[in-house]
Amino acid sequence: MGACRTSGGRGGAGPVAELSGAAMRGCPEVAAPEPVFAEPWHAQVFALTVHLNEAGRFSWGEWVERFSATLKRHGLSRELDGGEDYFRAWLETLEVFLAEDGAASRAEAEVMRSRWEEAYLSTPHGAPVRLQG
Repeated sequence: MGACRTSGGRGGAGPVAELSGAAMRGCPEVAAPEPVFAEPWHAQVFALTVHLNEAGRFSWGEWVERFSATLKRHGLSRELDGGEDYFRAWLETLEVFLAEDGAASRAEAEVMRSRWEEAYLSTPHGAPVRLQG
């Protein structure tokens, strides 16, 4: 047949529950999507930023303006790779917002970052990372 065909779930209606090899003949191959975040901390800092925005700590327009300025400043001193440096600029911008809001000073954020780095570097692969003290 060569046509990409599927059958519905129960009684032929509803979402597709399973596709047989025969049903898949002729279907275009779909590659798994690339991960959006290369590192777990990238996702975490992104989620924290969205949460703080939704909580009214800053508007998304304010975020975009400040983050753009941080990226521009970072790009003046080196070629940006769009990965790790992007999220380091993201984190720096978030730290500035937190300091201005009185939630955490830059020094407090640096201490916490150092503690997390020490914790994850000393944690066996696959084990949960825990801060001491």
